[in-house]
Amino acid sequence: MIEVQNISKSFDGKLVLNDISAKFYNGKINQIIGQSGSGKTVLMKSIIGLFRVDSGKILYDGRNLREMRMREIKLLRREVGMLFQGSALFDYQTVIENVMFPLTMFSEMSKAEMKERAEFCLTRVDLKPQAFNLFPSEISGGMQKRVAIARAISLQPKYLFCDEPNSGLDPVTSILIDRLIEEITQEFDITTIINTHDMNSIMEIGANIIFINKGNKAWEGSKDTIFHTDNEKLNNFVFASELFQNVKKANELERG
Repeated sequence: MIEVQNISKSFDGKLVLNDISAKFYNGKINQIIGQSGSGKTVLMKSIIGLFRVDSGKILYDGRNLREMRMREIKLLRREVGMLFQGSALFDYQTVIENVMFPLTMFSEMSKAEMKERAEFCLTRVDLKPQAFNLFPSEISGGMQKRVAIARAISLQPKYLFCDEPNSGLDPVTSILIDRLIEEITQEFDITTIINTHDMNSIMEIGANIIFINKGNKAWEGSKDTIFHTDNEKLNNFVFASELFQNVKKANELERG
């Protein structure tokens, strides 16, 4: 579990995160949602340690990131997987070489062991062996995302961060990727945090959702409770489109 306690962050005197506290649970999909400029990306980057917060605590299973020495931070990095927006694969490396890359950097495995681990991860994300030696440019966007997930879990992380994982994907592929991330999270009991504004993803897999509005935590709940809130700011964000307004009305009628 990751917990943030009363964290605040400013840039050039402008408050971007204001006294935010939240818990992100292992084995569940934890989502940070909000409009562009709301502070959700700053929150995720602060949790990872890319931004140093002005105050508060960031706890990885009780370990305070702000009190760690550099050696401890490096060890923590080995427990963290990252799924970047746009996949961020190396175009000069094959699929399997991309997945092996973190292993060459942070493990003491032999080359044979790294290859075996990479093959396991690629198979787990439902990629066929005939794709292993292709380059990223030779596979589809959905397959690239699967490779990126395989790379993110290659070091068997305890914590997985996903930045807009469905960016650039069609709706059908997006749902498949969402379900794959959810399956892996539950199977390996990972603390997964997803930064997203994809409403389909929120409705599909949002087990624990934090809504950020103008740097404040404005709401917390799940995909099951998001329909039944009177939080005006959240409703304006979630049900901005006519489609989701109709979805909410249908849900309310179903409940009677």
